[in-house]
Amino acid sequence: MKGDAADLRSVREYYAKLVTGRYGPSSASVLEAFARVERECFVGSGPWKIFTASGYVETPSADFAYLYQDVVVPLAEDRLINNGEPSLHALCLTSLGARPGEAAVHIGCGTGYYTAILADIVGPTGRVDAFEVEGDLASRAQVSLSDRPWVEVHAKSGAGDAFPACDIIYVNAGASDLPDAWLDALRPGGRLVVPLTPDWGLGGMFKIEPLGSEYSAAYLCPAAFFPCQGARDSQTAAALAAAFQRWEQFRVRSLRRDGDRDESCWVSGPGWWLSTTPCAAPK
Repeated sequence: MKGDAADLRSVREYYAKLVTGRYGPSSASVLEAFARVERECFVGSGPWKIFTASGYVETPSADFAYLYQDVVVPLAEDRLINNGEPSLHALCLTSLGARPGEAAVHIGCGTGYYTAILADIVGPTGRVDAFEVEGDLASRAQVSLSDRPWVEVHAKSGAGDAFPACDIIYVNAGASDLPDAWLDALRPGGRLVVPLTPDWGLGGMFKIEPLGSEYSAAYLCPAAFFPCQGARDSQTAAALAAAFQRWEQFRVRSLRRDGDRDESCWVSGPGWWLSTTPCAAPK
């Protein structure tokens, strides 16, 4: 971008207001993190290609201003892996409500841009474990995040082995299953935001929170992501496709981890199901 550091700062501040305001007000911490973190450090040198429904369009130049819009930028075009839509992530990060000092897990971190934003929010008194199964992207994330010692990048799937207890799990890869390891890792008061997706077409972002022995659940917005290795189940993917066609995801209120499915079941997977019945009121 032509101009001095103050010009670029003003562009980032405008961008932060733009993307955090699309779905409603964001928290101050999310707004400030989007204004501070340098997106250009995570998407490679320009000119860049911008995703559209008709294919990728190349920017006229390497002016940073082209990045500071609500646009999707490819990280690995040959594998259809992108640095996703900023406004969607702003909505999800606002819903997660991360706080300084919390422990977070980011699954499907790509080259680390949204990891950096999450790390900015939890700060150096917190911790972020980032997982990326694509080795070249994980290597780029390790370099880009090396100035944040409270972040550790793991070059593997985040849907495999159990990981330490945490306050936040943010999944940026399409799951059709909810591994026990994710739900078991959440501390009391923890939050999981995950895209549940069929094999084809749009899925949706859901927020899940443990409430004593139960879990609240809520649909946030439509979403499409690269598949999450280790968190896919073909039968559940087909069930999700049918469930989304009914347009009743807005009614989801809870996650159940028992086998007693009833008429409130919106969709079910191995060992879990989403219900339109709210959690019981605390006694």
